[in-house]
Amino acid sequence: MIPRAASLPPWLGHALRTQRGPVPWHSVVRGALAAGPLLCAGVVAGRVSLGVVAALGAMLAGFNDRPGGRRVAVRRLGLPALAGAGGMLFGAYVADRVGGAYLLPLLFAVLGLAAGAFSAVGPVASAGGTQLLVAAAIGAGMPLPEPGWQLALFFLAGAAWLILLRLLLPSPSLSPSPRTGAAAGAARPYRLDGERAAVRAAYEAVAALLDAVGTPRAPARRAALTAALDHAQDALSGPRLRRHAGSAAERRLHAQYLAVLPLGEAATALAWAGVPLPERAGEGPRRLAAAIRDGVPCGPLPAPARSGAGLRALDDALLHAAEAFDSGTARPPHGRRRGPLDVLRTAAGPGGREYGVRVALCFGASAAVAQALHHPHWYWLPVTAVFLVKPDLGPLVSRVLCRALGTVIGAVLFAGLAALLPKPAGLVAVVAVCGALIPVATRHFAAQTAVVTVLVLALVMVGGEPQASRGRIGETLLACGIVLLVGHLPWPVQRGGRVQDRLSAARDCAHAYLRHVLSGARDGAPAGAEHRAARWALRRDAYRTLAEARTAIDLAAAELPTLAKHSAGSEQVAATLERLVDTTTACAVHVDDTGRLPRRHAERIDALLAELTTVA
Repeated sequence: MIPRAASLPPWLGHALRTQRGPVPWHSVVRGALAAGPLLCAGVVAGRVSLGVVAALGAMLAGFNDRPGGRRVAVRRLGLPALAGAGGMLFGAYVADRVGGAYLLPLLFAVLGLAAGAFSAVGPVASAGGTQLLVAAAIGAGMPLPEPGWQLALFFLAGAAWLILLRLLLPSPSLSPSPRTGAAAGAARPYRLDGERAAVRAAYEAVAALLDAVGTPRAPARRAALTAALDHAQDALSGPRLRRHAGSAAERRLHAQYLAVLPLGEAATALAWAGVPLPERAGEGPRRLAAAIRDGVPCGPLPAPARSGAGLRALDDALLHAAEAFDSGTARPPHGRRRGPLDVLRTAAGPGGREYGVRVALCFGASAAVAQALHHPHWYWLPVTAVFLVKPDLGPLVSRVLCRALGTVIGAVLFAGLAALLPKPAGLVAVVAVCGALIPVATRHFAAQTAVVTVLVLALVMVGGEPQASRGRIGETLLACGIVLLVGHLPWPVQRGGRVQDRLSAARDCAHAYLRHVLSGARDGAPAGAEHRAARWALRRDAYRTLAEARTAIDLAAAELPTLAKHSAGSEQVAATLERLVDTTTACAVHVDDTGRLPRRHAERIDALLAELTTVA
């Protein structure tokens, strides 16, 4: 983060904030081998336009190439690519058959309404909606000689090439083994390295939370544990892993993930109690994480003193984990399943309606303005508007400022490169370098915009069009103005719908989790294995939906005051729900230990439910 950003207004501080972390070298290598070589193949084969389309497919897929397991990456990259291919086909079709300056923007507005509404379903759906609209505008506006079905096919082939690289190329080895000095996992198949790293991170997050119990760091560590468990659950729920495990290594990895759930429950209960723990409390989970890293048995684990319900639960969870590491196997865990009705209900909810209307207005209006100006690259305006309207990329003003700054930097940089480099070889090299930089540039929207601007201008110039840096700046500034105007217009739908959707889901999951725990307390006996497994699944849903609500609330709070006021009070609701879920977790541990609910826990739950009724 830039120094003193915290003292700035939230909407400006967010624009200056950058993500930190190690360079994802595996993603950098894939980016370098994706768009650039595809464009080079098109140039060599004399089919430059198809090479440009394939490179665009690989570039857009690269935005979704995040760390994680290989198999879940197939869904994360493949489904948006399918939507993009459909958008390319739609855009080429309407460009050939729809005339007039009014009908095309109207069709774009209808498409934007549908894509925006379904983007509320989740991150993959949001990426799919974005690629659908971007590819539709490119298919309709970019002067390409091939028929629409060929454009869609090569767009999909470009994304498929990146997916193939994601599946086949080894990721970097994990950290060196302290026991052997060799790269961890070097002797093991690399196909599960992403899943293995995700499960290991969950154990490390449990250890970090145990270390922070009784300190001000505990709430942040509990949130980090939720994020680590979410990531591990997603990594293990990809294609083929969902129904069955094909090897002993996979089955053991599933068992290791399931074994971390009671550890996380015990650690959360201890954090709720707030009594500091001895240092050795976190040593057991750390040794389990090291065993995953090194691919060796966990060995003896230090047992905590069994002086309370939480510590007894921690000790029992460590014993269960040791058994799972030595010989345990299990079926893969199931995440939340959504049927078609659930998807439609989410898309038609307040968040889907609000975002759908905003996308429809921005996409349709930008297409109409661009056609009215008779700009040769008119499709740039709606494409830019699609990215600017995405709330996933930050608050509205932050997105606009970063987009404008990044475009100016990228356009000026490309103008210099275009004047110096040989054509087309130099431009193909620029595309390859920009593809490699995208995974690093995603840490800040302005940097990502600058890299993408250079890449897109290079693709357009290789395709036979003149250097267009000045036009790119003008189109971007115009799109910024349109999105800002639409973002502040009076709305025919409820404001803050995205936040309300997330809070409603979190409230429902928290209540379902609480009812399940209380039903075990009424039975008067310790819960059985099936009851505990169902409880852990409900706890995962409760904390996951709370994390999603927190993300939406933080983004809404960083908007300009005129927009942030529509989500006022949501922070208090989320904080109350978090306390309720934490208390429910503590109750679950005590119910397992004694078969009954302690009086002070029951009183705390009653007080939180009353508070939730007041603030909701």
